Amino acid sequence: MHLARLRLRDFRNYARLDASFAPGFHLLLGDNAQGKTNLLEAIYLLATLRSFRGVGGAQMIRQDQRGYFIGATAVTQGDQDIRIYWSPQERRLSLNSQPVRRLVDYLGTIRAVVFCTEDLQLVKGTARVRRRFLDLLLSQTQPGYLALLQRYMQTLRSRNALLKRRDTAPAALESFSHELVRAGNELIRLRRELIPRLSPLARLAFRRIAPETEELALEYAPSVKTDFSVELAQARRREETFRATLVGPHRDDLRLLINGQPAAQFASEGQKRTLALSLKIAQAEYLAGIHGVAPLLLIDDVMGELDQKRRGGFLPLLERVHEQRGQVFMTCTDEHWPKELGLEPHRWEVRAGTLRPIS
Repeated sequence: MHLARLRLRDFRNYARLDASFAPGFHLLLGDNAQGKTNLLEAIYLLATLRSFRGVGGAQMIRQDQRGYFIGATAVTQGDQDIRIYWSPQERRLSLNSQPVRRLVDYLGTIRAVVFCTEDLQLVKGTARVRRRFLDLLLSQTQPGYLALLQRYMQTLRSRNALLKRRDTAPAALESFSHELVRAGNELIRLRRELIPRLSPLARLAFRRIAPETEELALEYAPSVKTDFSVELAQARRREETFRATLVGPHRDDLRLLINGQPAAQFASEGQKRTLALSLKIAQAEYLAGIHGVAPLLLIDDVMGELDQKRRGGFLPLLERVHEQRGQVFMTCTDEHWPKELGLEPHRWEVRAGTLRPIS
């Protein structure tokens, strides 16, 4: 899998970009605020239809323009032509000239994993960040998971809307509760099955980077302890007070432990960075193992923050991408390029919203 062509129109600071990329490693060089991260953001948007910066579409439109366009040719089993247009008034997504009506018909066309400073929120942030991490991984590897998640969230919104009314009809609430439990139990099962598969990959990545005395553990922490239906009924009186659904997989968490202690409370900043990096390496390794091909790796100015040992933790993943003729886009300086790979990357200069190859 690789991105063969990228076109941008009025995206961030790019008025117009047309670029072609070969498989392999691409090093994006340039000063700050020139558009290096914006390129990675555009590629990640093609893969997930989200910005890894956590912003909405309006913030990605070039100043004083109406909307942005991203076009791409992705090479998987064949060429895939992707076109995205976004404006406050209009959103269009097409794949091979056909309009995409459902996200489930599109996601997976490109698979990408981003490494960026925002990854620290996996450790320091709220449970919602970690749930989103699990949901994205399951959406990329489990057919039907995204549709199941969408069904659960729609049911949850409808049930919460009923709870906010003073004249809630018991029969209507019961109907939504039944559907919530049915979809929720399946979400819980799939998340519970994922952790034992992901955890060894994260522990191995952590062990390559961290001191030998430190041990990482991942634990699934579901909101439902035993029986969803029973616990939902038991929470009914509290729901009348808070007017919201208080039990269910929308309140799950992924517990991260170093030497048995919660990382968010007890880990040092260095340990948190190592843990976040290990989770993302595990994500990429898991996708590669499931699909037999490495995802696109988008590495945003991470190498400069890592010492030699932590950079070395990347090497097995980067070597695997090279062996599978995959693709890596990395923003960093020449001095932080991992020369231990023994490979020369394609070098690009990024300056004021323009991109040109460096021979």
